Amino acid sequence: MDMGQKNLRAQWAFDTRPVLGRFHLWLEDVEESWIQGECRGDLAFTGDGLYRNFIMTAAVTALGTRLFGRYGEGAGLDKTAMNRVKKDSDAMSAYAMSEGFWYLTRSLPENHALMVSLGEGLMPKGGETPDMGSNPLLGFGRVYARPQVAKFVDRRVQRLINEPAYEWNEFHHETQAAGITIWGAAVDTLENTTRFAGGAATGPLTVCHVFDQPLHVVRPYEGYMGTMVLPRAVVDNAARRSVLINYHTPRAMVMEAVRETYPDIPPEHIHVWTLGGEGRRARIGSLWQEWNVLGVHITEDGWCLPGLDIETFNDSGTYAPVFAVGVHEGDGDGRHLFLLDGYAATAEATQAASLDPVLGLHTCLSLFTSRFNVSWKSERNMMQLDPMSPDFAKDLSALLEHDPDGKEVEEYRAILQEAITAGMPVGRRTVTVDDFLPEKEWRVLALAGYMLPDPYTGSPGVEEMETGVYRVTSRAATRCGMLEVKLTLRLMEAMDEMKLVFSPLLDRFYAGTDYRTRPVKVSDSGRIRNELQTLASESLEYLPDDRIRVHFDRIDDAVMAPDKKTLIRDVLQWYKTNHPAWFRWVELD
Repeated sequence: MDMGQKNLRAQWAFDTRPVLGRFHLWLEDVEESWIQGECRGDLAFTGDGLYRNFIMTAAVTALGTRLFGRYGEGAGLDKTAMNRVKKDSDAMSAYAMSEGFWYLTRSLPENHALMVSLGEGLMPKGGETPDMGSNPLLGFGRVYARPQVAKFVDRRVQRLINEPAYEWNEFHHETQAAGITIWGAAVDTLENTTRFAGGAATGPLTVCHVFDQPLHVVRPYEGYMGTMVLPRAVVDNAARRSVLINYHTPRAMVMEAVRETYPDIPPEHIHVWTLGGEGRRARIGSLWQEWNVLGVHITEDGWCLPGLDIETFNDSGTYAPVFAVGVHEGDGDGRHLFLLDGYAATAEATQAASLDPVLGLHTCLSLFTSRFNVSWKSERNMMQLDPMSPDFAKDLSALLEHDPDGKEVEEYRAILQEAITAGMPVGRRTVTVDDFLPEKEWRVLALAGYMLPDPYTGSPGVEEMETGVYRVTSRAATRCGMLEVKLTLRLMEAMDEMKLVFSPLLDRFYAGTDYRTRPVKVSDSGRIRNELQTLASESLEYLPDDRIRVHFDRIDDAVMAPDKKTLIRDVLQWYKTNHPAWFRWVELD
């Protein structure tokens, strides 16, 4: 190893020691390679030391989840059992990233805070029952900062959640007046959870986008957005011909703009990725048909991008394909073009759209509801309705093309009201990522840690180099460039002990650790509060004076086993009785 490599490893080990120490890891080696561009100064607005900590956190989350997150244990199980494996996988990844955030933010400037603005996993996806929503996640309002700053911001976040009259502009003004800089984050700690739990060979990854300002979101929210991702050159060329390209543009006109920009690429070499499956036909089946008529190839499971030999999939995962949007050289048959169309969950769509200035793309967005039996052609107009209008039922009927009964009208009214309350840009025909960022001028640090091989970039997943030593590939993308980092990490404890290092404390108690005889630390209070916010956010009621009431009856038995709920209640009661000063914040229903 030459001196330059030794210095690089030493710098990484020094900068990331908070995260390495927390997870009992030793940095054996680090490899850096520029996938795009090459930064001459700081890669990100966070500064060198912190961006390395963020990369390490993404890598450690991917590593811990892959090793201890029950990978593949859901294969062959019934729906309920599979769902619990998924919950455990999500809990492991969310806990690891949350702990990484806590330790890395000890190095934040004194007046800075990191706040999670959007998190993936709050609600059920298409075809899932309500109990399959509310996954363990890092969702809206989680604040990481030095104690006094965290308390200041957290109290105002609770006002955002609980006080309708306290709005985002007031929150933003108060934090700025106090001299506090908030970095917003959009997080999906385990993308493609079902594939992970089922033991798929590709796809699962950790995703985190950090912005230099908080997103304009005021409540926990997860919905859907129509998304179409094109090379920016296509949209710019169309604009020069006075043609506007957005999500509402007929795909025949989009195709004309594509062919005008890339005249050498025939329709059969244009590959459009969309979510697939019979359950999505009602929503986007007519979109597939529009593209099919134009002679393009709609990608299917098992198809490989030119130059890669990892098979793609379309049952989930709308984020990773964005990295492949653009021109690809074929194997002796000319150039190919890869595009993305359809819809995605809110966090994924926002994350993907924020990659536009990094990858030279243009993402067209349109707010969707969470109903799956309505065509995208109606969905793209649904969120523009006024739920308080006396003509709401009539306007809704025109879009649905049938007369909805009173229950259906109220369901759609509630969907719109929830989006308005959360600060979503409803009422707009088209949406861009700028609509979520108050300053409009913004910077992003986009992070991905790969648990398993990725078919859109060719990045490998977690690789075992030797017993107890693993190499993890992560990517960090900013407007300065895209850096791929391979981190070789050694576990400093035996596997059984390392599993405890990565496991939430409440899960350790559920697995058999006796909380009554285990030495109690003051840090248990913060850890358990953090874990409750991650594991069962729907059960929490935020009270004055930083207190939280836990409503166990709000947690579906399919989300958390009844005996686990009973144990957690007993744990909280024991701590509250025996250590009241540290656990005054918890109230039980």
